[in-house]
Amino acid sequence: MDLTRRTFLESGAALAAGSSASGTAANDRIQIGAIGAGARAHELIEGLLSIPGLEIVGVVDAYRGRVARAIERTKGRAKAYASYPDLLADKSIDAVVIATPDHWHGRMVLDALHAGKDVYCEKPLTFRSSEGVEIAAAARASGRVVQVGSHGMSSMLQRKARETIQSGRLGKVTVIRASYNRNTASGAWIYPIPPDASPETVNWEMFLGPAPRRPFSLERFFRWRCYEDYSGGISTDLFVHLLTTIHYLMGAQVASSVVALGELYLRKESRDVPDTMNALLEYPEGFVVNLSSTFNNQTNNESSFQFMGTEGGLSLGGNVYLYPEVAVEDNRWIVDSWPRALADAYYRDPKIREIEMPRTRPPRLIDGPSQFREEGLDPTVVHLGHWVDSLRTRQPYWEDALAGHHAAACAHMVNLSAQQRRLVEWDFSRDDIKS
Repeated sequence: MDLTRRTFLESGAALAAGSSASGTAANDRIQIGAIGAGARAHELIEGLLSIPGLEIVGVVDAYRGRVARAIERTKGRAKAYASYPDLLADKSIDAVVIATPDHWHGRMVLDALHAGKDVYCEKPLTFRSSEGVEIAAAARASGRVVQVGSHGMSSMLQRKARETIQSGRLGKVTVIRASYNRNTASGAWIYPIPPDASPETVNWEMFLGPAPRRPFSLERFFRWRCYEDYSGGISTDLFVHLLTTIHYLMGAQVASSVVALGELYLRKESRDVPDTMNALLEYPEGFVVNLSSTFNNQTNNESSFQFMGTEGGLSLGGNVYLYPEVAVEDNRWIVDSWPRALADAYYRDPKIREIEMPRTRPPRLIDGPSQFREEGLDPTVVHLGHWVDSLRTRQPYWEDALAGHHAAACAHMVNLSAQQRRLVEWDFSRDDIKS
């Protein structure tokens, strides 16, 4: 994804026009604090800076270099805070963006809600499924806005795909295949480490927080997605994107049962989470999902989806492709083994001729494949724009705390199944994984 400065400046101009059209007051400024200032956080900061009526006033991170760069992006307007509780204690801050390692998400979101802040939290919303139940309850009780950052579902392509599926054009969708593949060290989260990183510039205790005690490690700090102490690996980083899209397009909430396998085959440097993961998820709405991901091949060009329905198929990736289903019954190879009189009588039946002999029907036109592509604002900027709209209108966006909880919980079910080599089920009465 190309999130350049020019992209965000162009996005800002378009969003300004959109805000004016919707009646948003341009002078009603929202003060935002950034909790976490890693690579994704900087993309979010750039996106927020392009939206009128906002100001990023505070930043906190465990690495000094990131904080300095974030303040530079705000042209010096943001203030550095010593800790995230200090930032939350500032009553002038209206809302926070949480883009930290996963193991911090649950605690930080809850603390932000208790401090009266609205929240944008990068996916996954949770590190453990049970955190989602608590977050959803706290969001309801506080009346604060919580939006989760799986930005893909804010794209026009995914909205077009949802409209197509919900219209019934594909018939009954029973099988969905989705994948997210990469084949580079960076794609597998083996990121470069800043040359100035050291115990003097990295606050190790701030990073660890609720995680197990470990000796100081720059690899763990800058490549935290590779370690199960801080991340759910492929499932919570990549599958959550796929699951959020599937839930949105299908109008589904959460899988009823999951079975999965995962293994670390090749990329064993600086990691303990699998580099390959496959899962099957069954949904009570009447369909099954096949998720797959590897860091050892990128033939499918990163993320892609196939929705397979009785009346058509939909492929979603860089574009949306629709394929009408033209299935013709042909039992001739069976019927030709019958006695001739019975076979002849079979094909004299008008109903059989209608089904199995399409050349005997009156002519008709059949839709062919069609394609849709998208241009315009990057989905990250649009997704942030939806959050800002919610801050002003107090109306939650689709990807609220409950949607975020369910998408993350499915990923946690995948990991649990792979780790324990068993089927994992959902307890709908508790809204949590069945123990």
